Amino acid sequence: MQRPAKNNRVLLLDPNHPLLEERLAGAGFRCDFFPSLTLAQLEEIIPDYAGIIFRSRFRLDAALLGRARNLCFIGRVGAGMEGIDVSFAADQGIRCFNAPEGNRDAVGEHALGMLLALMNRMLPADLEVRKGIWRREENRGTGLGGKCVGIVGYGNTGGAFARRLSGFGCTVLAYDKYRKRYTDAYAAEAGMDEIRVKADVLSLHVPLTPETLHLVNSAYLGSFAKKIWLVNTSRGPVVDTPALAAALKSGKVRGAALDVLEYESLSFESLNENDIPEAFSELAASDRVILTPHVAGWTHESKIKLAEVIAEKILAEFRIP
Repeated sequence: MQRPAKNNRVLLLDPNHPLLEERLAGAGFRCDFFPSLTLAQLEEIIPDYAGIIFRSRFRLDAALLGRARNLCFIGRVGAGMEGIDVSFAADQGIRCFNAPEGNRDAVGEHALGMLLALMNRMLPADLEVRKGIWRREENRGTGLGGKCVGIVGYGNTGGAFARRLSGFGCTVLAYDKYRKRYTDAYAAEAGMDEIRVKADVLSLHVPLTPETLHLVNSAYLGSFAKKIWLVNTSRGPVVDTPALAAALKSGKVRGAALDVLEYESLSFESLNENDIPEAFSELAASDRVILTPHVAGWTHESKIKLAEVIAEKILAEFRIP
């Protein structure tokens, strides 16, 4: 049973677009933001709040949520919900919102941009030309037209990526374990076995769950009939990094475009520098790998859209007492 709001206080754990606070304040909520807030301090003040808005600064686990006696809702300014114990929250009557609609277009564009840069060797060619090196044959690209793109996870971002592929003359196959009859104008519903046989490109758009942790491992990559390009804009731990490094070395993976890494900090703001294996160094040294710092959904436009979506979802269900 959903908890009713007993006060008008909302705690913002991360900086957001001002529009979010403006919308909530306009509806009568009082929003607090403490830039230097520690976990110990959060544990002390969390009972005072009816709502929390966050991206990824802290993990909202059962121990922390158990202290939140007046908490009615949590807004995640993004798509992934792995930072929240959603099951415990539901049991306590705490409503959880996320905003995959807010940055899906940004992710779709970023995934396509990385893929085109990867297949056409744009980054190594750029670096060479800046050094006065002019190598045309060595930087001959591979066209996307006529290729088969397999999308694993056909939700908001998978669908956005498929829409952006529509002008390239690709065959687009989509696999989603939890959906049925989702064939549309941009992708055909397919089983994973069909994707393994036909795909030239594999793009990952799944949440991080115990089921998807290291989904892409040595056996998974080895099961593809063709050598593939891999794009990951979902979560880093979906891909086993040593397995990917080995597949790049063997040629089974022709190239990889990674916006996310399994060695990111909880906040996604940095790499865990003390927990980076040799396999990552191999990826970083390869001219067949493109790396970006978890920014696929991080555009100026998506910052506004994320704020709008979260505010709309909260205000559709909650009003101040």
